[in-house]
Amino acid sequence: MIHSHKYKRAAVPARTAAVDTKGSRRRNTPEFDPPKGASLNRFYLVSPFPIAPPFSSGILTISTARPIYPIDAYIMAEVAPAAASTQADPAIASTTEDIQDMSIEESTPSGPLTVFHSPEAFNVKHPLMNHWSLWFTKPPTPGQKDAWAHNLKEVISFDSVEEFWGVWNNIPKPSELAVKSDYHLFKAGVRPEWEDQQNKIGGKWAYQFKDKRAVPIDELWLHSMLAAIGETVEKDDDKEIMGVVLNCRKGFYRISLWTRTCQNKATLVDIGKKFKQVLGLSEKDILEFNSHADSAHSGTSRARSLLTV
Repeated sequence: MIHSHKYKRAAVPARTAAVDTKGSRRRNTPEFDPPKGASLNRFYLVSPFPIAPPFSSGILTISTARPIYPIDAYIMAEVAPAAASTQADPAIASTTEDIQDMSIEESTPSGPLTVFHSPEAFNVKHPLMNHWSLWFTKPPTPGQKDAWAHNLKEVISFDSVEEFWGVWNNIPKPSELAVKSDYHLFKAGVRPEWEDQQNKIGGKWAYQFKDKRAVPIDELWLHSMLAAIGETVEKDDDKEIMGVVLNCRKGFYRISLWTRTCQNKATLVDIGKKFKQVLGLSEKDILEFNSHADSAHSGTSRARSLLTV
């Protein structure tokens, strides 16, 4: 079971005149031993600036993020028809123009405007340890054998806490996606493919959630992304995490954590145990690790498991 943590919703005003990007990209969060079953994301628990989502009414701009592909023309077109009724939700709905320029209209909420809860620090941007890119794979066209790479598009890149929440609040949630859609969140410069030079000797931890109706997939995917960008499932010198992947299939959801290598068993097992907590899995649930080489050789993502936790 995922453990929820209470935190204030905070946001950053749109189109600030100055942004402090000279600060160190250290995590700015102390080391800690999380309680058993607790969320591993340091930003949730001990950070002086918790990664809190902005107000749904929208005062956050992500115009400083780098849009790669028009979201409305690609992801929005692939949202499952059953999700049409959710468009009235202000946290999801957005006009085509707003999405295309990746910004939200300004409004004036009550209370502080920043993640510091300080109206005097509105021009501070909180950098992440790494630059990240969100990718989307649309379902293949019915009756056509579209190449997988043809359906894969890089949507947007970001490198700050504020930009991440801007992206999250402006894309369809996993529960709204059509079958055979995928989300990929990877370090910038890394394609979410086995064949990529930075992935080909690596592997992935993966788990399938088979009861789709009972799975809080939106929350699980959000926690997985936060664990990746918050650098919380590995030690500082491991440098193993490449990205996380969400697969939406007819009978299940699959969430995967990709690693750079597949040789260091102790490091990988430690990462797997932490990721298992992020996914809220019980002791009896089995998280599996397999190499990309085995996956490519078998022609399926269900290759022989090298490790389990």
